[in-house]
Parts: sequence; C-alpha cells; structure tokens
Amino acid sequence: MAASEPISSSRPPSGAGLWPGAEALLDRLEEEIGRAERYGTPLSLLLLVVENLDEIAREHGSELREQTLAYIAGALDRELRRFDRIGLPSLTEVAILLPGADGPRGEMVARRVLDRLRSIKVEAADRREPLRISVGLASWRPESTAVLLLERARAAAGRAANGDPSGARVALGSRGLGEPPPFPS
Repeated sequence: MAASEPISSSRPPSGAGLWPGAEALLDRLEEEIGRAERYGTPLSLLLLVVENLDEIAREHGSELREQTLAYIAGALDRELRRFDRIGLPSLTEVAILLPGADGPRGEMVARRVLDRLRSIKVEAADRREPLRISVGLASWRPESTAVLLLERARAAAGRAANGDPSGARVALGSRGLGEPPPFPS
C-alpha cells in the first residue's frame, strides 16, 4: 500500500473531506440533519468497520493503521459525490455521510464502496493481508439525532459482521471482502 497523508492531519486529504475524530464527524452530521429537516431531503450514513485493523496495528504498528485509514478514505473519495463526507469516528471505523441519499441510494453507494475496497490489501512484513470490513447503513428519520444515527449504523455493521440476514436492508458486508454483499437482488 502506498504511503498516504496521516489521518491525524487537520487538513482534509481529498475533495470529499476527511474529519478526524468522532466530535468533528458528529458536528458535521448535526449540520446535515438540520439541512435534511429544513428541506425535507433524505440523509444516510454508511459506516465501515475495519475488523482486523487493531490486529494490523498490533503486528505492524499504529502508523500502518493510520496509513490504511487514509488510503481507504482516498479510495472512497473517488467513489463519492463532491458533497458526500468521510469521517473517522474511531480508530477502526470510516463513516460516509450521504446527503440526499435515501436507503436504496445508500445501498447503491455501499455496493460501489465494497467493490472498491475488495481490491485493497495491506502489505507488511512481506505479506499481503485483505481487509475484513463490515458495512452498516442507517437512514435519517425525523426523530434521529447524530448520535442515534451513528449508533444505528454501528448496530447495522455489527449485524453485517455477524451475518445476520434480518439486517440485509440496513446492513451489508461479509467477514472477508471476497464474498458478495447480502443484498437481495
């Protein structure tokens, strides 16, 4: 994997914008919720959980974790619209704010994202490791706060990681990215 700008930088590395930290992400999400309320437009949040990122950091150092997250964010930037936003709510999660996207459109973005991420392998110690990523999708409802929307996306990603078929409408992913997402065709 090519070196990338560290995610601890305060400057977004890409056009879509990268907000490091949960607080900055929640602030941006609150702004988007306000806009969705004012204009009656949909809003979705996609949450990618990189399940083996802590393991990678333990084996190869935290710098590789930061490079991996920055690389993922850069790869996602090419798959997103200019006004979609990428944030890092934790050291193992990447969140994508999708203003104007309802559930079905969010699922389309999720499929594109998974297709893009399937090709990413972390290279360290003469080994190439695929990333194990679970993806959760939550769509905004009028009673939702930023924290609630993030919690719903995390729960959906958890269902995806556990292969819960009942979460197929709001969760997708697999233990490894070699398998297709569990969406009904």
